[in-house]
Amino acid sequence: MSHGQPTRLQEEINNQEPIKYGEVFNVSGDLASETISPQAAANMAAAEFNVLGQAQPGSPAAAMQAAALINEASGQCLVGRHGIAEMVKDHGIRVTETTAANRRVVTEAVDGQIIGRRVEPDAHFVPMNMGSAAIDGDPITIGEALEAAGISVGDKPVDQNDADAISAAEIRATGERCVRPDGVGATAQSAATLNSHANRIEEMTKLSDVLTDATDKLAADRAVTIEDAEAVYDAEVHKNSSTQQMMNIAEPGGIAASMATAAKLNQET
Repeated sequence: MSHGQPTRLQEEINNQEPIKYGEVFNVSGDLASETISPQAAANMAAAEFNVLGQAQPGSPAAAMQAAALINEASGQCLVGRHGIAEMVKDHGIRVTETTAANRRVVTEAVDGQIIGRRVEPDAHFVPMNMGSAAIDGDPITIGEALEAAGISVGDKPVDQNDADAISAAEIRATGERCVRPDGVGATAQSAATLNSHANRIEEMTKLSDVLTDATDKLAADRAVTIEDAEAVYDAEVHKNSSTQQMMNIAEPGGIAASMATAAKLNQET
């Protein structure tokens, strides 16, 4: 791919809105409108590791890392819309543990607002259940890119173009000629069909329902390439009859955008 003129796909990544705390967590006030930065995500991951001893899939740190990954690639973390460098707010990152009813309780908070809680021996975070994405220098895989999309636009009901993009991503990951009957692509296709007949949005299957733990749902996984991103972009954009897709615009923060971000970062590592 040429390194001169940016492609439409790259332009969309550069122009997408940054992901804020309020879009990922149930927080309020000033925090909700703050952009999730790589430094804040790294601080949360470090604090989480100090208490739990290892990275936790589906944890607040994993969600922050996925969001920060997208924000960093789109240039939204340190530079504002007018090109002026902005200070990254030093949020109060806290991971604490207590004991209640003979159970270990780990609570994670930002600026005093709780964003996740883990109760052992149940050993899962509440309400976090959104997957994870790498931000440690290792190549980002197709499964991780799908999980990042599930965080970025997880509340979006699955439509046919989402399903086509997810199916294309699965095929690129596995190297097979079609999606597996029990794979994430087939699940997305079924969700899109059911959603097209649903009367209320509350009844619809959301992207987070399909893409959570996408890495585990893929029969095989590998690092995202530019060719993968282009294939998924074509599947998402060129098969949609909506006004947005007729203009050849991918869903901001969606499957194609997440794949493009991952491919871009993989090229730079």
